[in-house]
Amino acid sequence: MPDRMITDVLAKPDAALEMTLRPSVFSDFTGQAKLKERLEIAVAAAQQRREPLDHMLLSGPPGLGKTTMANIIAKAMGANVKSTSGPTIEKAGDLAGLLTNLEEGDVLFIDEIHRLQKTIEEYLYPAMEDFKLDIIIDQGPNARSVRLNLPRFTLIGATTRSGLLTAPLLTRFAIRERLDYYQAEQLQRILVRSARLLNVQIEELGALEIARRSRGTPRIANNLLRRVRDYAQVRADGQVTKEIADRALAMLEIDENGLDEMDKRILESVIVKFGGGPVGVSSLAVAVGEEPDTLEEVYEPYLIMEGYLKRTPQGRVATELSYKKLGLTMSLPGQPGLF
Repeated sequence: MPDRMITDVLAKPDAALEMTLRPSVFSDFTGQAKLKERLEIAVAAAQQRREPLDHMLLSGPPGLGKTTMANIIAKAMGANVKSTSGPTIEKAGDLAGLLTNLEEGDVLFIDEIHRLQKTIEEYLYPAMEDFKLDIIIDQGPNARSVRLNLPRFTLIGATTRSGLLTAPLLTRFAIRERLDYYQAEQLQRILVRSARLLNVQIEELGALEIARRSRGTPRIANNLLRRVRDYAQVRADGQVTKEIADRALAMLEIDENGLDEMDKRILESVIVKFGGGPVGVSSLAVAVGEEPDTLEEVYEPYLIMEGYLKRTPQGRVATELSYKKLGLTMSLPGQPGLF
C-alpha cells in the first residue's frame, strides 16, 4: 500500500466531536458490507411502498456502529429519530410518553434494549404489532384500561447481549442483524476519514498501525486516534507516522495485538490466581477490580475471539496462547512458571 500523506481541510469543534465522526449516510459507512446491502434494500423497499420500515434489532459488541446505523436508517427513511435506552425507561408512563409523542413514520431507537424491565416489555408488544397502547388509569376498584392508537412507527433496538432478550420480544423484530468486528484495513479507512475531520495529518501506515491495535472496533480506533494526535502534537511535528503511532500506543500500554493493561490483568488473574481456570465471572471481576457486566460485554468478547480465553459451563479458562502472551508455561497445571 503506498505510504501517502492525508491532510485535512476541515476543523471541527471538540464539543461536537462524537457526532461529526459518525457517518450519516450508507455510502460513508465503512465495513459490514453484507449487512449494509440488506438494510439498503429494506429501506428502499419500504420507501417504494410508502410505509414505515419493519421493526429492527441490531446486535453486537459495543462500539461497532449500532447507534450510527440506526441514525443512518432514519435519515434514509426521511424520518425523525427519538433515542432512549433500556435502563432509563423505569415505568410504563415513561414508555407511554415516548410512544404517544411519535409522529407517523418516526423511528424510536432504544439502546441496550435487553435491559428493559419485563413489565415494560409487555406494553411494547401491542405497540409493535398493532400500533396500540393499553394503559391502566387509577388503582384498585377505580382502575380501568384505556387503549390509545399510535402512529405507525419503526422501533430499532440495539443490544450487546441479544441472548438476554425474551423470546416474545425477540420474535417481534422482523429484521434482526448482527454487526461483527472490523478488519484492520476497514478500520484504516475509518481512521483516514476521522483524521480528515479532526484536522490531523496522518500517513496511511500510521493509520494502519492504529487500526491493528483497535480490537476490531471503530469507537476504540477513533479514541486511539485522538490520543495519538495529542502525542504527535506534543512530542513530534503533529503528523502521525507509523513510528509516532507505535511510540504513542506503547506509552498507552497497548501492545501489538491490541491488548491493554486490563486485558493482561484479566489473563494474569485467570492463570496465576485461579490456576488457569475455570473461574466464574464474579470471582474474576473481584480479582481484577471490574464489574462483571463490563468483563462480559467489553473485554471477554475480544479475548475469546482472539483465542486467549475459553468460556465453558464451569467458567473462564486460559488457553495456551494466553500463557505464551504472558511468558508462562502450562507444564505444571495450576502452577505456571516462566519459559
